[in-house]
Amino acid sequence: MSGIAKVVVEIALGREFDYLIPGSLDSTVSLGSLVTVPFGRKIVRGYVVGLEDESKHPNLKAIASVVGNKPMVDEKILELARWMGDYYCASIEQSIRTVLPGAVRKKGAAFKERLFVQLVPGLDDEMKAKLQKKAPKQLAVLEVLEREKGMFLQRLAAKAGTTVATVRALEGKSLVMIATHSMNRDPLDGHVVVPSVPLELMEEQAKALDQIMAVASSGKPGTILLQGVTGSGKTEVYLQAIDQILKKGKGAIVLVPEISLTPQTVERFQGRFGNKIAVLHSHLSDGERHDQWHKIHDGEACIAIGARSAVFAPVKNLGLIVVDEEHEPTYKQEDAPRYNARDMAVMRGQLEKCPVVLGSATPSLESYWNSRCGKYELAVLSHRADHRKMPAMRVIDMRTEAIRQGHPSIFSQDLIEAVRSRLDRAEQTMLFLNRRGYATSLLCQKCGYVAKCGQCSVSFTYHRQVEALNCHICGSSKAVPNKCPSCGDKAFKFAGIGTQRIESIVSKLFPKASIQRMDADATTRKNSHRQILGDFRVGKTDILIGTQMIAKGLHFPNVTLIGVLYADLSLHMPDFRASERTFQLLTQVAGRAGRGDVKGEVIVQTYTPSHVAIQSARKMEYDQFCRRELEDRRELGYPPFGHLVCVTIKGLAQNKAAFYAEALARKVAPLISDRVVLAGPTPAPISRAKGYYRYQIMLRAPVTKLITGPLTEVLVDFKLPPKMSCSVDVDAISLL
Repeated sequence: MSGIAKVVVEIALGREFDYLIPGSLDSTVSLGSLVTVPFGRKIVRGYVVGLEDESKHPNLKAIASVVGNKPMVDEKILELARWMGDYYCASIEQSIRTVLPGAVRKKGAAFKERLFVQLVPGLDDEMKAKLQKKAPKQLAVLEVLEREKGMFLQRLAAKAGTTVATVRALEGKSLVMIATHSMNRDPLDGHVVVPSVPLELMEEQAKALDQIMAVASSGKPGTILLQGVTGSGKTEVYLQAIDQILKKGKGAIVLVPEISLTPQTVERFQGRFGNKIAVLHSHLSDGERHDQWHKIHDGEACIAIGARSAVFAPVKNLGLIVVDEEHEPTYKQEDAPRYNARDMAVMRGQLEKCPVVLGSATPSLESYWNSRCGKYELAVLSHRADHRKMPAMRVIDMRTEAIRQGHPSIFSQDLIEAVRSRLDRAEQTMLFLNRRGYATSLLCQKCGYVAKCGQCSVSFTYHRQVEALNCHICGSSKAVPNKCPSCGDKAFKFAGIGTQRIESIVSKLFPKASIQRMDADATTRKNSHRQILGDFRVGKTDILIGTQMIAKGLHFPNVTLIGVLYADLSLHMPDFRASERTFQLLTQVAGRAGRGDVKGEVIVQTYTPSHVAIQSARKMEYDQFCRRELEDRRELGYPPFGHLVCVTIKGLAQNKAAFYAEALARKVAPLISDRVVLAGPTPAPISRAKGYYRYQIMLRAPVTKLITGPLTEVLVDFKLPPKMSCSVDVDAISLL
């Protein structure tokens, strides 16, 4: 025996176990290795997360075997996982599960094996002439192989317009060789992308690129905030920076916040870098995710593109990390460990000693502050590419519109006329409403009954396409009643509005227009994002209606009008970030207009036109908005002037949830310093979800350790009854 390995087993126990390393495995066991170990009466799999010379535990068992010929987790990623667990109050076991996709971790995960056909050297013109006369289908197979250098059996037969038996006949003649071969399940297979070349950079773009490469050449870590107005060419800066990184023999990671952005981002990167890229996101099948991850792990791909989990991609010799639309809340993980991919990217850059580029037209206030106080470098792109004009934004007061039309309306006359003029000019329109479904509630006008979810403290949303009432919190569904369950009246009214209803109204207003909707309900099928956006790009769709999926990152030169409906929806949320999010969303969605030769127009419909977030977005005054918002945040110690930790206690019984939340607050209070502000417990804004009552404790401090230290100490011995849970959200971005 030659040492001790600390192993995290694939059982949710949240701790490490010491095992002896047998001499026979001494050269193969290393940090990050996947091993099998005896655990009780079973042999289970685990990961080596530490190596020691000795252990304080006697009578240790030995590692049984090592799986694979190299470690599954790189040392730097393992170090990142440990930091993540410590910072976000999660166990090492949870962290390991997070950095390795489930498709890679699960037992039996492997490459798909298929029969592969290759041409045997020696085929000459005389053989071809004979086959042309006697077996033309066999010749067709050989001609395909001459062009392709080899192909999987089934696909080869289909491409040659024949059967598998024809290919087998060629094997009998020793003209082809058939053998088992790993089949790469590639989500990009079959997608035709036009190769692109680097564009000439504007002065500000060139300066930003120089800043990034200066950090890359220094051999020291550094974070650059690339603050560029919408359409300023941030992606071209990313592409050229990565190109230079690749020439240095290094790799890159590119993070995007939405699955809907992935197709367009991937196309641009694939057009520039070909098969050097791999894609990682939740809409891949398990097989595709397994193969794409291993493509990176084995060094076959040097650029990883994907949503938040791609920050852990095992890119070799990492030289650059790009976080596009860095302000987006979708970078925050909802389950433990509740990490923010943007902050994890910055931390990974520190460990890998490489530059991290945070790109946005409307950076988060945290990043804005970090760039102004010297923690981050700042690069600004103040003009659109080729100096195209920013869109003109008009704010429509829907209170005045209601008086003018004699009743509350969904569409103002200005917006209707603007859409009509775009249709006449064969230009495209995007209509934005950040609420899916047909109506937000089903209301009885006689007795006031509202159809509510029995498991959550929210009303059902009516979905017309499937004629069902759905809960957007727990996902439960029920049929639409034909009369009021309370009083029996049949005069139900659908109150509120969602994207499905907008689609219905627009279809009636513009019957000749081609209309498409893009939201979570319309994109459940695989590749539906790509299809909807592809149809819109080539002009098959005149009007695209959508939620925040269409609000950022997309580039469609023929879009000249953006209509924003109910712009103040997010303003009235019980969240200190509501104003910031509204400003960001309006600015981002406005940026989809006028990206071609024709100047764009944005029409914003709102019931609170004078709100600072809406007026700042109209004038595109980012710095002024930030300064005003920061004044309010500083007074209350909210981010970026402090860190916010939200602790949520959940239970099936309301009184129990309240009792244990109060007990936890009492235990934590004596351990925290006077620099920590503790508020609560109080019922969460969504007080019940999925059948569980929710109580929150909010803690604010200038340094997270002032909160997480005492909190972790208390939680070690804080036992909850069955069917109750406690979650800790460090640097919470939503208080709902």
